[in-house]
Amino acid sequence: MKYPIFLLFSLMLFMACNDPASKNETPTKAKKASEKISLQNLDLEAANKIIELPLKCVTNPLPYKSGHILAKESDLAMPIVHHPIFYGCFDWHSAVHGHWSMIYLLKTFPELAKGTEVRSIMNQHFTKENIEQEIAYFSLNRYTKSFERTYGWAWLLVLAEELKSWDDPDAQTWFKILQPLTKLISEKYIAYLPKLVYPIRVGEHSNTAFGLSFAYDYAVGCGDTALQNSIEQKAKSSYTDDVACPMSWEPSGYDFLSPCLQEMDLMRKVLSKEDFLKWLDNFFPNYAIEGWSLEPAIVKDRSDGKLVHLDGLNFSRAWCLYPLSDVLTDDTASRQLADEHLDYSLGKMADGDYSGEHWLASFALYAYKMRKQYP
Repeated sequence: MKYPIFLLFSLMLFMACNDPASKNETPTKAKKASEKISLQNLDLEAANKIIELPLKCVTNPLPYKSGHILAKESDLAMPIVHHPIFYGCFDWHSAVHGHWSMIYLLKTFPELAKGTEVRSIMNQHFTKENIEQEIAYFSLNRYTKSFERTYGWAWLLVLAEELKSWDDPDAQTWFKILQPLTKLISEKYIAYLPKLVYPIRVGEHSNTAFGLSFAYDYAVGCGDTALQNSIEQKAKSSYTDDVACPMSWEPSGYDFLSPCLQEMDLMRKVLSKEDFLKWLDNFFPNYAIEGWSLEPAIVKDRSDGKLVHLDGLNFSRAWCLYPLSDVLTDDTASRQLADEHLDYSLGKMADGDYSGEHWLASFALYAYKMRKQYP
């Protein structure tokens, strides 16, 4: 490589350690919440606290942002009618990753205090009839065909992958019930990707790299070769020639994803290690990081549903950085930087406001999953 990559992340870490955010952030209830939850190492005590967040929302039908377009008067109905499974947690995609959070915690901690409640909710939600209704929504009218493309699609596939990889009789039953919807989403990806001429490079839901990255994990884990090939082709055609990603432009005010780091994470998955390191040297060349600061993002008002996105950004940055230890020789800087981002927003996800509580646990848990997977 022309430039040693480890120097890049060492500089990132140096800049991040000089963190003015803790001095500037407006005090909230988060300090009190941080005393309750720590993910330095996720243990049963922490899991029993975190599970309260998805349990609080997955069966809570209101408030709800439906993202629903009416083509005719008969399309008007309460969200629970259209979505008898994913009607809680403020919106469809948050309900999906709320279910993922419950599954991940119960799978990781079988002795979870509210494990029986989680299983009861899953059994009530995951029925053949409910799945059929969820599928029917995608054909409700011409506008619902692209519903939740591709953010919600990606989380649905991650949920399926988590169930598939769990050697538990209930989990295998839920996976089989979910399969018709999973198959539909896979088919939608394969039909959509050839039509997407340009990747979407924003820090919110429609980010293409994020949608491809999560879907790729499902495709590999569940043996969906057609989807895997489609994603590999789209990722390489969209991102292979990208150079000097402008990290200094991040974050934007409402980001919960890092456009640069999500792209990096996707290419790590679809390229060989050798090809990825060559690509990374061009994508993050040393000359591009002068003055680059990667401090945890600051949230001034956690009751604002858009501003609180930045706590999610801290978690998603972490889940992109942890896996670098698997490809970079003697790399500790990226892991330390990921830890800093994870720890910074961790205690703030349960600050008592629904704006963040309905979804942030999922992001924190996914970051922790990557931390555990790439020690």
